[in-house]
Amino acid sequence: MAATVAMTVVVTPGPPPSLDLHGELTPAALTAALAALPPCTPTLHRHTDHHHTLTLPPPPYPAGRLGDLLTGAPAAPAPRHPHPHPLPDTGRPPHRPDTALPATALQRAVLLDALTHPGSGLHVEQLHWRWHGPLDHHRFTTAWQHLHDTEAVLRTALARPAAPGDGPRFTVHPHATPELHRHTRSGTDWQTLLRAERTREFDLHRPAALRITVLEEQPHPEPASRVLLTYHQALLDNWSARLLRRALHRAYLADGRPAGRERRPDIRDHLRWTAAQDLHEARRFWSRPTPHPAPATPRPAPAHPAAPPADPTPVGPPPRGHARGHGRTRERLTPYEARRLRRWAADQGASESTALHAAWALQAHHTHPAPGPIGFAAAVSGRGIPLPGADRLPGPLRSAVPLHARIDPAVPLTSLLATLAGQVLDASSYEWVAPAQAAAWTPGHRDGPGDHGDHGLRLPGALIDFEAHAPDGPADDPVPTELAAEGVRTGAAETITAATALPLTITAHHDTGGGLVLTAVHHRTHLTDADAARALARTARLLRTLPDTAEQPVTATVAHALALLTAHPQPAPPPHPAPGHTARTLSVLRAAARTGAGTICLIPPPGAPPGCYDTLAAAYPGPQELTTLRPPADARTVLAALRPALARDEPLLLAGFTGAGDLACEVAERIAAHGWHPPRVAIAAAPATATGRAAALARTLTAAAARATRP
Repeated sequence: MAATVAMTVVVTPGPPPSLDLHGELTPAALTAALAALPPCTPTLHRHTDHHHTLTLPPPPYPAGRLGDLLTGAPAAPAPRHPHPHPLPDTGRPPHRPDTALPATALQRAVLLDALTHPGSGLHVEQLHWRWHGPLDHHRFTTAWQHLHDTEAVLRTALARPAAPGDGPRFTVHPHATPELHRHTRSGTDWQTLLRAERTREFDLHRPAALRITVLEEQPHPEPASRVLLTYHQALLDNWSARLLRRALHRAYLADGRPAGRERRPDIRDHLRWTAAQDLHEARRFWSRPTPHPAPATPRPAPAHPAAPPADPTPVGPPPRGHARGHGRTRERLTPYEARRLRRWAADQGASESTALHAAWALQAHHTHPAPGPIGFAAAVSGRGIPLPGADRLPGPLRSAVPLHARIDPAVPLTSLLATLAGQVLDASSYEWVAPAQAAAWTPGHRDGPGDHGDHGLRLPGALIDFEAHAPDGPADDPVPTELAAEGVRTGAAETITAATALPLTITAHHDTGGGLVLTAVHHRTHLTDADAARALARTARLLRTLPDTAEQPVTATVAHALALLTAHPQPAPPPHPAPGHTARTLSVLRAAARTGAGTICLIPPPGAPPGCYDTLAAAYPGPQELTTLRPPADARTVLAALRPALARDEPLLLAGFTGAGDLACEVAERIAAHGWHPPRVAIAAAPATATGRAAALARTLTAAAARATRP
């Protein structure tokens, strides 16, 4: 087929997707290409003898693979990629453009993380609790339907962008049905269920940011079930999930039909309020001169003093044999130790969360002494904003603020605590600012292990979160008593912390017994399980022993706190070197001619040699920035490399020689699934000579850039 078909293809993602075919198209060639793919009924429109448009069924039909076949790629029995992330379904009624509101900077950061880490379940959090006693499933389902009818956030979904360069926008649908699943103990293991729900991706173009699962544990002697809420942090946070849990119990007691209308304020009010904020004051606050912070992420020492450190922000997947994914580890302070810490912190004029921030900074300095301050991020609820009713608003308000602490052994320990507490208090007026924005405005902040490179945005490598809960109900809340009258008792809700793109997140919460539980979630690409366990153990040890400084005959200093780590050594885990590999980033072949011209990303086809697109810079006259990746490339590599361009909301075009179309369309579909306008894909046949290949691809790029967007 390669010998008889000489054409270029421009794929416009749908739905439905279409292929613009430029060149000689024979019925035999089209039939042969379609025969190698799943059966479908395409529509072919002839413009001229050498220009046709082929309209395909909506995804997941492999439009990119079809483009590869038509431009000469060898046939294969099945598409190389399963295309697990289809574009939004056009069967849903469209919303008027004025009903869609721009995503906040925090939502954009969450969406970018999820987009550029396919299959990792980033920013998916869970809340679960036990339900003892009878559970009327009809009332339970009706109660959840009532919540979907009255809570706008449960009917919120991404809106399809209107034009290239548009960023994510959200719209509230008039109706949504809860996604509720029931399982029996005999058919499902609890831990397996938790993992399966965490890693199952959300279709954020549907109003389904919350999944409800009920696991029936035992029918006798007393019925018992577990209720699990799995939600995406682009639309909900832990505070929100606990608000919804309380509302669910009230609705259940009212047979699913309690009195009351839609909650206000809602997510629309929050999006409008955030969009109306003047960034000037926030930028001026974060632009104040501050010490130069060093990211407080534990890093193992290099194997040899002269060995260079591992690349902190790998773009491509680690090589085979290296650990990947996320690991979790826990430490617990007993109720006595937790009470002792709380009293000690109060005596110092601080809170438990400030004590945790100080312990983290001290152990990081003890492990890797550095002249500069320790930098990390502290989670905040986001409810301290001057929006009336924000504390009762279910939505994605949780954020974080950058902190820094200079560890001077001679300074009184109370001074360190006061400095950290003061920074959080000062930043409380700007809890609506995304961490990446704050870090970008902080002068002199250098790259760290958690940096993403979103047009200069710099994030710390660790997030410390002392879990903030929604306020409890009133003391005379009748819900527990009324549930008990029906033979129902509900256990305390427990959170399973979401994994993030940061190397390490440490979350603290009090359990039902009064103990303080510390949970570390770490990215194995940056930290080994042993390194994360060491960092968490040192932090917990300091929280247990910091109250000992109150027994000092003189004012306790930072040196006294650091000595606690030396006085209580911990057996070192077996050495396990951190994975290090070369980052595969975008290579710029030619800079853009002007700001806003856009980016063309050239994707190497399978088996392509390095430098296969080097001659294109001279052949293509367009103004866009020309970039490519070092082969071999996969979806994760391409998406991570494209993150800065997506963060800038600039026009994007994916292109390549025959064979690159399948991967390019997979990337385009995933970009669309997370709220950005899907880039078009240009595929060109690869003539024998380098000059001919460059000329053919240049013509394809010109055609793709000139064609207007789909109406």
